[in-house]
Amino acid sequence: MANTETPSDWKSDLRSRGYRLTPQRQLVLEAVDVLDHATPDEILGHVRKTASGVNISTVYRTLELLEELGLVSHAHLGHGAPTYHLAGRHTHLHLVCRDCDRVTETDTAIAAPLIESLRTEHGFDTDLKHFAIFGRCADCTEKLRAAQP
Repeated sequence: MANTETPSDWKSDLRSRGYRLTPQRQLVLEAVDVLDHATPDEILGHVRKTASGVNISTVYRTLELLEELGLVSHAHLGHGAPTYHLAGRHTHLHLVCRDCDRVTETDTAIAAPLIESLRTEHGFDTDLKHFAIFGRCADCTEKLRAAQP
């Protein structure tokens, strides 16, 4: 669900860092907000509903800048392009079903034992904002069980 107060926050965030909120940047940010976990091509499709002249390189450049500024984040949820979501929202893990491609978000607290183990045993601090776990969702697991003789 889109956050109606976010556009003014984007303006403040960009201006405080010395950038303007151009129409293209605003359209890309709004698309990321509305679509949530969208690829650059999906973002472009949404942006072109309002501004047909925007091209894919503008979307990529804008996403890169917005990520550098900490306004958006990406995750790799499969073999294709990364997906983008607003960075200001909660940090979460992505559970990706290999059968139906459904993406379920879950709180990072579920991975606390793994995070602590990596830190203790390897001195490794994890970056979970890009983390996806692949497997099979409950619905697809049930369908598979029901189909077995």
